[in-house]
Amino acid sequence: MSVRAERRLLGWRTRSGRATAARHLDLLAVAVAAKGYRHIKLYQAEEFPVRPLVLWIFALGPDEHVRVAVTVRAMPGRGWAYYEAGRRRHGFLSRCGDTGRAAAQVDAMLKHRMFSATW
Repeated sequence: MSVRAERRLLGWRTRSGRATAARHLDLLAVAVAAKGYRHIKLYQAEEFPVRPLVLWIFALGPDEHVRVAVTVRAMPGRGWAYYEAGRRRHGFLSRCGDTGRAAAQVDAMLKHRMFSATW
């Protein structure tokens, strides 16, 4: 299969698998809440049935608020993965089967954004 055809197929799977993506985002929301972060589920609004599913995770820092937007995309081989929204393939966080790792990646990203001078 050509690269272009595979990307179109993955895009179609991502758009048609909204229920699967929402379930994975719900699992990530529980995992980051256990780490003490707040989140907003922007995928439960019935008014936007064609919008991408996004989970906003944010922390209140000493000087500013930081946030990470996470989405779920289809991967080759019938898998799913967490991505930082807006970064496409470069924003890969973790496979959806490893929610703990994805939560750890989000935790590291938020800490780095809050306390960038300490890294």
